[in-house]
Amino acid sequence: MLRAGVFPDYLTYPFLAKASARLLKPELGGAIHGHALKNGFQLDKFINNSLIHMYASCHDIVYARRVFDEMPMKNIVSWNAMLDGYAKCGDMASARQVFDLMPQRDVVSWSCLIDGYVKNGDHKEALAIFEEMLVLGPKANEVTMVSVLCACAHLGALDQGRSMHCYVMDNGLPMTLVLRTSLVDMYAKCGAIEEALYVFRGVSNGKSDVLLWNAMIGGLAIHGLVNESLELFTEMQIAGILPDEITYLCLLSACAHSGLVKEAWYFFECLGKHGMTPKSEHYACMVDVLARAGQVAEAYQFLCEMPVEPSASLLGALLNGCLIYGKSDLAEIVGRKLIELDPDHDGRYIGLSNVYAAVKQWKEARTMREAMERRGVKKSAGFSCVEISGTLYSFIAHDETHPNSKQIYEILEFIVSQMKLDVHKVIQEYPSL
Repeated sequence: MLRAGVFPDYLTYPFLAKASARLLKPELGGAIHGHALKNGFQLDKFINNSLIHMYASCHDIVYARRVFDEMPMKNIVSWNAMLDGYAKCGDMASARQVFDLMPQRDVVSWSCLIDGYVKNGDHKEALAIFEEMLVLGPKANEVTMVSVLCACAHLGALDQGRSMHCYVMDNGLPMTLVLRTSLVDMYAKCGAIEEALYVFRGVSNGKSDVLLWNAMIGGLAIHGLVNESLELFTEMQIAGILPDEITYLCLLSACAHSGLVKEAWYFFECLGKHGMTPKSEHYACMVDVLARAGQVAEAYQFLCEMPVEPSASLLGALLNGCLIYGKSDLAEIVGRKLIELDPDHDGRYIGLSNVYAAVKQWKEARTMREAMERRGVKKSAGFSCVEISGTLYSFIAHDETHPNSKQIYEILEFIVSQMKLDVHKVIQEYPSL
């Protein structure tokens, strides 16, 4: 275009910025930015908005902010681009600050903030923002609901997920394939398999895609419905939907839950036959299958022959198998490798400490705990979430922050006492056990 003597205009540069963002080439985007400035387009909002998006997509948030700050006149697209940029870069504090400073907000503004919290793992805050949106903001659209359903899925908040489904239906939002897939995923992850299947069956095969099938196959697999998962895979093939890497990951996970070693090997080999390259997650699943089935030596050999470096999750699967089947020598090797790979993860030290404790090597077990303390690694408190009447409550061990803690512990002690009574009854009835 330039060689032909045709000068770019205000419509040209946004397309070039978008292309640079897609390619993740900030140096190319920077050259385009410089060219736009040289040709006098420094005040063009349309171009500057696309440059903010480009820099943020390339994780160069400092330059994105510089472009934003130097704009004398900003519109809502400018603010949304900056908000989305911070969210993409994981800086939710700055994203929230931009959101709070916005002179006006639209559905994109709210959706960007909610999606940012979801992508950064703060699912409770995402739902809190959505509740705020219902009161203060515009009506949510299908894009908003995809993020909100994802938050419900991660929290296991079934009642809230059902409420979101009702919101979609009551407000006549278009049931896009992405939204339907999010509903299936939410119901499946929350354990409502029948509802997941109902939503899944609501679309004809000709209008479905591999993502929808993956959500349902994976949902069945994580709840131990292995035969149903494999049957659905057969149905998927009959429908003419080609499986992808995620499909095989779901199938390998199903095999791991039921000790189906032969079937797992078949699915793993299918990846290569269909022109797909196994990722570290596939190798981890395969190691998990073998380790759970007691084939720990085979799992270790498989790990050693892999063309990729073992990940922490892969070694973790092997370590669990070693602990279950008493392979302490191999467990020690794997445990030490895990600490090398992930020295700031509390679970790695605790895992190796448990290996030593299992074989009564108390000195070595204590050494691991001390090494963890010397490095300054703190043990993260585990917690449980319970949903009651649409509200999520989180609890950690010995937690007394809940206003009804006294009553909760009284009920807990009563349940434990009843369990002990049941155990005593079984012992009296079956003394040989």
